[in-house]
Amino acid sequence: MTWDKTFPLSDKVLHEKVAYPNRFGINIAADLYKPKDFDKSNKYAAILVGTPYGGVKEQGAGIYAQAMAERGFIAMAFDESFNGESGGEPRQVSSIEVFVEDFSAGVDFLGTRPFVDRNKIGVIGVCASGGFSLSAAQVDRRIKAVATVSMYDMSRVKANGWMDSWTEEDRNAYLDQLGEQRWQEFAGGEVKTLGLPDAIGENTDSITREFYEYYKMPRGQHPRSTTHFTMTSDMGFMNYSLLGRVESISPRPILFIMGENAHSRYFTEDVYEMAAEPKELVIVAGATHVDLYDRVDLIPFDKLNDFFTETLK
Repeated sequence: MTWDKTFPLSDKVLHEKVAYPNRFGINIAADLYKPKDFDKSNKYAAILVGTPYGGVKEQGAGIYAQAMAERGFIAMAFDESFNGESGGEPRQVSSIEVFVEDFSAGVDFLGTRPFVDRNKIGVIGVCASGGFSLSAAQVDRRIKAVATVSMYDMSRVKANGWMDSWTEEDRNAYLDQLGEQRWQEFAGGEVKTLGLPDAIGENTDSITREFYEYYKMPRGQHPRSTTHFTMTSDMGFMNYSLLGRVESISPRPILFIMGENAHSRYFTEDVYEMAAEPKELVIVAGATHVDLYDRVDLIPFDKLNDFFTETLK
C-alpha cells in the first residue's frame, strides 16, 4: 500500500485503512493505528481523532492518531462526510449535524472491535473538530473523555463573524446573499465554495496567511485537502449552536489545549469557562494555532498520554 500521508510512518505502529457507515448511510474512510506490539486478545483503550476544518486524515489528525498509537492506544483518524476519501454527495458540503454524527459513527466502529474496550473511548478534536467533538460528547455518553486542540467553534464564527464582530445588519446581509446563492444553484448555476485562495500577497491577512502556509505549501499540502466548503453550507451553522450544552459533558473530563500565540484563543478560553469540572487548560508556550497541527516538537503528546491514560483507565 502506498503511504500517502504528509508525515512518515512510524516503526512503532501498525496501520490499516478502514471504512464504516454513519447513521445517514454515508461511508466514512479512516486510518486505524495500533501499537506495534498489538495483541488481538487484549482489550485496548481507543481514541478517535477529527481533522481541522478543510483538512484530511493524512495531515494533522493522522499525526495525532499515530502518536497516540505509539503510546499504546488504538487510535483512528477519519475524513468527515462529503470530504476526503469519505462518501457523501454533493462533495465539499459542510454539515453541523453530520460532522457531529461522524464522531458518534467512529465510536460505533471502535466500540464494536473485539480488541477495544468500549467503555474506554476518548476523542481528540483539532481546530473545528474540537467543537464537533465536544458537541458529540454532549449527547453521546459513550465518549468518556475529550481533548480539544486549537479549537474553533464553527457555529459561533459563522453566525457572529470573527470575534463576534457582526451586527444584525451584517448577519442579515449575508443570509440574503446565501438565499440568492441557493436560487442560483437550484437553477443550475455554479456551486460556490469558500476556502483558501490560490495565492496570497502582501495584503493578505495574517490568519489566511497562516493557514495558506500550511495547506498550500509542502509542509501540509495534500491533494484531497481542498480547504473549500460549499457556501450554502453556512446556513446550518448560522442556525444551530454546537456547544449550548457543553456543561452537560461533566463529570466526563475535558482537556483544552491551545497555543500561546493562537489567533483562535478566544474560542478555547470561552468554552473552557462554560464547561463544568473536571476540566483543564494547557497553553503551549510560543505556539500558534496551526503549529499544533503538526509541530511534534510543540504538541504536548505526553500531556495527552497522561490525560487519556488516567481518564480511560
